[in-house]
Amino acid sequence: MNTHHDFTDTILDILDNAFSNLSDRIFDSSELIQYLNIKTRSASRGSTARGSFANHYAIYVLVEDYINLGFDENGEYESYEGARFSDLLRRQRELPFGSKLQNHALNHRVNQEFRRYFPASAYVPILRDTETHRYWINENLLNVVVDGGIYNLASVVIQIIDAYVSTKRDAFENFIADCERLQNIQDNNPEEVRNFIADLLRPDVDARIFEIVSYAILKPYYGNRLIYWGWDPDDIQPEALVLYKTGRTNANDGGIDFVMRPLGRFFQVSESADVRKYFLDIDKVQRYPITFVIKSQDSIVEIENRMRQQAQRLYGVTAIVNRYMNCVEELVNIQVLLSRFDEVVTNGKLGEVIGELVTQTRMEFNLPAG
Repeated sequence: MNTHHDFTDTILDILDNAFSNLSDRIFDSSELIQYLNIKTRSASRGSTARGSFANHYAIYVLVEDYINLGFDENGEYESYEGARFSDLLRRQRELPFGSKLQNHALNHRVNQEFRRYFPASAYVPILRDTETHRYWINENLLNVVVDGGIYNLASVVIQIIDAYVSTKRDAFENFIADCERLQNIQDNNPEEVRNFIADLLRPDVDARIFEIVSYAILKPYYGNRLIYWGWDPDDIQPEALVLYKTGRTNANDGGIDFVMRPLGRFFQVSESADVRKYFLDIDKVQRYPITFVIKSQDSIVEIENRMRQQAQRLYGVTAIVNRYMNCVEELVNIQVLLSRFDEVVTNGKLGEVIGELVTQTRMEFNLPAG
């Protein structure tokens, strides 16, 4: 696997500033630095590339705790009682992009992923005592031996993650600036705006961006539709459909992503090809019908057939398969989203799409209001 990417040069610069001519050898000798190199690959790919902060921050807060207590200098870490989980989680949520982070990275995901990349390693990054809820960074991975000398990497680990976060933050600020620029040219250059939106709906785009763009399109799309209802046949009133965003973007919280009033429709955004994920969502709401917005360029027929075939293999009972499939109220793929975007533009609502895109992106990534 070719591990060198654009941000690797930044990592090597940080190592060079700290260790001068030993930077390349320290990079090659440190599994932790190599892991961070792998995890920062998205830094140079802009705001729409997948950017994971949970694993970075799990390491960051433990190393920060290690430095704050002076263990990078006094060498007494083996006697440390460990950092409290509540303090680590609180600190994670204070960091940029970290306000909604959960406990998974600290508890197991960092170690699981590290083992996947370094199966022969004798160490994992995070040590924890499940009874006391105390945590430690594995000091064996912070100390690297080169030419008989021991070099502590705590400071450079912090610098690498800070640089990665700064790069991603700049990318999102540029993304916001592009959105705001589109607001100014939407009347004169609608084709450029459409190409920009289409680029945000690629299958390889960051899942959070895809969910935000989907909502920015569907909210004005449904808002242009009326239903007529009332408590009395002689008093029927028109009401526009309103789509509400109900939770954190791409959060693993078991919630429903969008809810529509007054019809009470549920929407779930997904990139999974595993039918079990869809059926789990259906079970969570007691088999209430759900519209799935799917990050796929496959046709609706292809997606539905694949879901049914997987379900048939999984359950083997047609009645069970039909019961689940009947709970799929509608499937919305990338092509449908683009078609609905075109309709929104035709109805003069392009400004609403761009405005919602800016608002939701700032909210999601904790960027200050413009």
